Amino acid sequence: MLTRWLISCVLVLSLSSCFPEDKQISTTKPIDHTAWTLLLEKHVDAEGFVNYKAFQADSLSLNDYLKLLSKNHPNDAFWTEEEQLAYWINAYNSFTIQIVLRHYPLESIRDIAGAIPFVNSVWDVDFIRIEDRVYSLNNIEHGILRSHFKEPRIHFAINCASMSCPQLRGEAYTASKLEKQLGEQVVLFVNDRSKNDFLEDELRLSKIFSWFGGDFEDGQSIPEFLQKYSNVEFSLDADIKFLDYDWRLNSQEL
Repeated sequence: MLTRWLISCVLVLSLSSCFPEDKQISTTKPIDHTAWTLLLEKHVDAEGFVNYKAFQADSLSLNDYLKLLSKNHPNDAFWTEEEQLAYWINAYNSFTIQIVLRHYPLESIRDIAGAIPFVNSVWDVDFIRIEDRVYSLNNIEHGILRSHFKEPRIHFAINCASMSCPQLRGEAYTASKLEKQLGEQVVLFVNDRSKNDFLEDELRLSKIFSWFGGDFEDGQSIPEFLQKYSNVEFSLDADIKFLDYDWRLNSQEL
């Protein structure tokens, strides 16, 4: 029975059902993400590529920010939904940087799993402690971001440290700018011809639209979602082809 349940989760790619929604009880107040912005401004270029060597040299500042995250778990009592969403996006991105740095240099973030016994993927590593809870990156993405917020644009805000991922934004996400930031991220990704290519009768799309297709199909098709943000016109009946995903590290050194 357990095997059938696991297979079902994989087959339908409905990962949010495999990661229960977070129920942490906390009384913290929203935090300032300026420290994360300062790090991103220093170590991420305009194309979203990361200088991991420089990030390593700045590890004390990174660790201070991660400690701030770890001491302040969002809650419904004192945090708005926008503050919570910004927090979890920043947490995903900053802890991704941390786990890459722990194993750097490497060619791909997926290489990390091979260095950790009994772990199938880097996204399943339980290394993120926030107050009394321990999370993996999958817990944050599927159990919190996807299941709680129902915001498809998060797929263009979180960064998996790979070449085919949406660009790592050069500033922290904040509640006051969140709508603008998410809008800019989706436009940037959809119109990046290295990740999506729109021909008149064929759409060559990132596999993000295959893996998480249901997140974009709330009363609309994937082409209809894309049409809202694309700078070029295409037929809504165009054939769809999904491009190979480039898992090489999104490093400035490559």
